[in-house]
Amino acid sequence: MFDKSVYIERRSQLKKLVGGGLIYFPGNVDAAMNYGANTYKFRQDSSFLYYFGLDSQNLAAVIDVDADEDIIFGDDRTLDDVVWMGVEDKLADRAALVGVTLTEPYNNLKEKISSAKSKNQKVHFLPHYRGKTTIETSELLEITPAEVNKNTSLDLIKAVIKQRSIKTAEEVAEIEKAVNISFVMNTMAMKLSKPGLIEREVSGAVEGIALSMSEGVSFPIIFSVHGETLHNHQHNNVMKDGDLLILDSGAESGLHYGSDITRTFPVNGKFSPLQKDLYNIVLKANTEAIKMIKPGVKFKDIHLHAAKVITEGLIEKGFMKGDADAAVKAGAHALFFPHGLGHMMGLDVHDMEGLGENYVGYDDETKRSEQFGLAYLRLGKELETGHVVTVEPGMYFIPQLIDNWKSENKHAEFINYDKLEEMKTFGGIRIEDDILVTNNGFKLIGIPIPKTVEEVEKYCNE
Repeated sequence: MFDKSVYIERRSQLKKLVGGGLIYFPGNVDAAMNYGANTYKFRQDSSFLYYFGLDSQNLAAVIDVDADEDIIFGDDRTLDDVVWMGVEDKLADRAALVGVTLTEPYNNLKEKISSAKSKNQKVHFLPHYRGKTTIETSELLEITPAEVNKNTSLDLIKAVIKQRSIKTAEEVAEIEKAVNISFVMNTMAMKLSKPGLIEREVSGAVEGIALSMSEGVSFPIIFSVHGETLHNHQHNNVMKDGDLLILDSGAESGLHYGSDITRTFPVNGKFSPLQKDLYNIVLKANTEAIKMIKPGVKFKDIHLHAAKVITEGLIEKGFMKGDADAAVKAGAHALFFPHGLGHMMGLDVHDMEGLGENYVGYDDETKRSEQFGLAYLRLGKELETGHVVTVEPGMYFIPQLIDNWKSENKHAEFINYDKLEEMKTFGGIRIEDDILVTNNGFKLIGIPIPKTVEEVEKYCNE
């Protein structure tokens, strides 16, 4: 964990931002895989980690803004617990490491919440995403589980987003650790992939790297020769000569900060002429978008520039036609680039998405579009110093989407549908990097991971 002064300062700032009331942070508990005693790997709630730093189960915390008190609720391990799980430091000693001097048994949490309610003290909490936590909060607040997320605190949501959006040097260092692990994951995949292998033979090795070097993956690995499926978590396809592979993966550092890197490479180690041409279009969109990053620039504008680069390339190759600016304005490019350019990243790989994408990625000055493709842009607002974002343009040939648009003659003035028939088995291309917004521009986080055609082919053939 970070020095206790970091957590003390974070909580102090949160009290000022929220202004009053009781702030309740439930920690996570073990989740059963297929029966109670067989659990998934534990992952602590990110906001609990941000403010209280303790990475263990069965904890909750309260910040009493009015009384200026921070309390962690939990229980020390019993002898039976020790037999099965080993010795753990006393809760009071662990709390002291994050600057908290008040600890109480977990059962006292109900009394604390009830006392706040009896004094008409507002109880602030964030949106819940786990069933057991939702049920417990419903019991604490004496409301139905369905009402829990209807009673979350907008003041707290906005305060947490304001704080967590700006990464400190310590946080960036953790993200860099995760990106450097991603370097090993991606170059390993390039070296291992060969015709005749099943995807899981490589994806399993990639996940093994994350487990051996860190806390594991930051999200389930996307690895497929069917890159036209954006989030393809199936790893059962046989790699064939001439296929392209998309690897979208990330690692978590010891303090659970994530990386999110995507690379596309040929199974046989050599891009075909068409693959190379289309890859270089996406690479140009990636590099030009990154160069635009600086404080005060709307990420939506960077996304639209990347879309224009892709559109211009597709016009040159004959898959699109007409004016590139007009095509992007109409949304015709979204047949090939149907997702957003990137998102915030930090303790969550899609940072704070559970608090509400529109609160994280948009504001009063930048509203979310309803246009297909652009609507999926998770981050649109102006960038600020300290933001960490991903930049991940892509190009995909999705047979079902092509057929659907063709049947409707959609954007026919911009799309050469007849030429797309031969592309329905092509797959997809995506290239993603993790970027820090600095005072005057940007910084690529971590060891540069091969992404030019020459670099990729070199690692594929080692």
